[in-house]
Amino acid sequence: MVARVWSLMRFLFKASVAGGAVYLVHDQELLGPSDKGEAALRRAEEVVPPALYQFSQYVCKQTGLQIPQLPAPPKINFPLRESWNSGIIKVMSALSVAPTMALEYSKEGWEYVKERTTK
Repeated sequence: MVARVWSLMRFLFKASVAGGAVYLVHDQELLGPSDKGEAALRRAEEVVPPALYQFSQYVCKQTGLQIPQLPAPPKINFPLRESWNSGIIKVMSALSVAPTMALEYSKEGWEYVKERTTK
């Protein structure tokens, strides 16, 4: 009986975390335009470090442990839209030339095998 209740509690916890993640992604419109995703990243950069500091102070106070001060997170200062688009362009161009390159490499491999076997 206890095992079933524990199993149910674990499932409910995991489902609530997953549901919260889906809700957060939908609420912040992270799967929408890249401008909104970039704005959400900027908000997270402003909010997360102070929250982690407050949480570490709370843990130190409750447990009596001393957590060393972490270095400041690096500043990310590049346009997300351009990076995403350039990555997609590179992947798509590689996929578009893949059949041609596979044919070329197979011809080179066949010629290499023929040279080695005829000697």
